[in-house]
Amino acid sequence: MKAKEFIGIIPPMLSSFTSSGEIYERGIREIIRFTLPYVHGYYPIGTYGCGPLMSVNERMKTLEIILDEVNGKVPVVAHVGAPSTYTTIELAKHAKKAGASGVGAISPYYSPNLSEQAMFEHFKQLIDAVGEEEFPVFVYNNIHYSQNRVTPALLKKLADYGLRGCKDSSFDLVNFYQFQDAVASYKDFNLIIGTEAIFMGAFDAGATGMVCGMGNIYPEVISKMYHYYLEGNREKAIELQRHILRIRQVTKSGPTVPIMHAILKMRGIDAGYSRSPLIQIDDSIEKKVKSALKQMNLL
Repeated sequence: MKAKEFIGIIPPMLSSFTSSGEIYERGIREIIRFTLPYVHGYYPIGTYGCGPLMSVNERMKTLEIILDEVNGKVPVVAHVGAPSTYTTIELAKHAKKAGASGVGAISPYYSPNLSEQAMFEHFKQLIDAVGEEEFPVFVYNNIHYSQNRVTPALLKKLADYGLRGCKDSSFDLVNFYQFQDAVASYKDFNLIIGTEAIFMGAFDAGATGMVCGMGNIYPEVISKMYHYYLEGNREKAIELQRHILRIRQVTKSGPTVPIMHAILKMRGIDAGYSRSPLIQIDDSIEKKVKSALKQMNLL
């Protein structure tokens, strides 16, 4: 897969665990079967996928299950970000061998305020290890979790070296425009937005892909918004954008990932659980979530 082919609706796929914290293969497969009719790719084992809460071997096993279930129907760009360059590369090499379409990595977390040179060297080594035209490397810009910002200047420098994509989760359209300007000379560079919250603005600015957490729980709603946009029906697309923002408020009424697992259960999907310390939501939050979704005719 070339980087520019990673487009459309791309859930940052939830992982699935048993109540005791073991990988729950059936749950992973159920999530894929539920979402696959509506999506155009997956970006698993990142924030929503509890990647940092798994061992290296567990991340590898989870990816193998995902790739087996997806079976080439849509591209899978595996998130391989880790605190160390060594582990990031180890996961990336496995992803390439296992059959992923590419890899993405957040800036090294647990080492805040790295210099731009240190970050360049980190991603340079990742690109050297696995990057090629048909196996693109994406950088995942999320300063909230990494405490290391990818600047437009760094993105340009990495693009010069061979980086071919970026998932921007800054929630900042000004930053998105600055990123576009930084890589404008590379027509094969894919800059995708890392949230459904600013879908309309980002796609108007030129984004063609959206890594959207909501795609895990209401993929049919996200799909409808996307298709209205492509058809040029802006009134309907904006209406659904606002609707999705209201759903987001519900998922933010407690810990987002456990709430999403609970919503999938409400929808009849055996998605298992998130992993500790992301514990199952309590009854009061569950009742609040269920009531709000019923009021929106979503259950």
